[in-house]
Amino acid sequence: MGRTDNNEQITKNRGIKNTVRAVISETIGFDRLGAGCMLAVFCSLETDMAKIVAFVNQKGGVGKTTSTINVARSLADLGKRVLLVDLDPQGNASSGLGIDPRGIEKNLYHAMIGTLSSQEIVLSTNVPRLHIIPAAQDLAGAEIEMVHIDAREFRLYTVLRPLRSFYDYILIDSPPSLGLLTVNGLVASDEVVIPVQTEYYALEGLSQLLGTIELVRERLQPNLKIMGALLTLFDRRNRLAQQVVNEVRAHFPGPVFETVIPRSVRLAEAPSYGKSILDFDAFSKGARAYKSVAREIVETEKKA
Repeated sequence: MGRTDNNEQITKNRGIKNTVRAVISETIGFDRLGAGCMLAVFCSLETDMAKIVAFVNQKGGVGKTTSTINVARSLADLGKRVLLVDLDPQGNASSGLGIDPRGIEKNLYHAMIGTLSSQEIVLSTNVPRLHIIPAAQDLAGAEIEMVHIDAREFRLYTVLRPLRSFYDYILIDSPPSLGLLTVNGLVASDEVVIPVQTEYYALEGLSQLLGTIELVRERLQPNLKIMGALLTLFDRRNRLAQQVVNEVRAHFPGPVFETVIPRSVRLAEAPSYGKSILDFDAFSKGARAYKSVAREIVETEKKA
């Protein structure tokens, strides 16, 4: 398809979407069900847009932020344009890439409440092709401020939509909860990665998370898919860890990544230096594992 044909197709899609918006608004209104229907139609019309992936688990300490940072970095290493969205008020994904949340004036909070545009809050990192939307503690108040806002579950979707054409992947680091911020992350996403720690207690609460994802799929984002469970913090010396791996592979109701992320001192140290594992110790087991996960994601998308 030539450039002229492509421009004509984009113009046609915009016209169709405007017509759809008008029809839906007049018939059922932009309530939650209507918003979900409209989102499904819009997603089906988008072309050449970034795949948005949320990393979600309501349990803390499962390697969620570490995984988001290092998968983003690994995708950039593969030549992909990547935007990392820090949706956690703790700002660990931001600090893990060398950005002090306390020292930034513009962050995700300001875009979600509508005081700044999406483009104004995107920051470059020291890694080529990797950008970030940082978080700050202000974001913790956003859940309260958004309670009375119409279509509040779609605030992050609205923030990210203008940015999709600039990236190949947008990765969201969700907070360790199942609150409104996490729901926003799910609604804005195409797919979900669920980091699962290879320990007994990590399996508890997984059914609740899967239930929340299904609820979001039914009411708000019918196109949401589970990309896969990512097994993390694996200690090969621990017999229970291998049992958990086997249980997840046998019973998880969705794909499971072939790559298993090892428990690693180097992985634990890297964030304190504001670096990904690829920049901290590129030849470590952790770095090799996250490169492998990134390759799995890219290969899976090629087969889709």
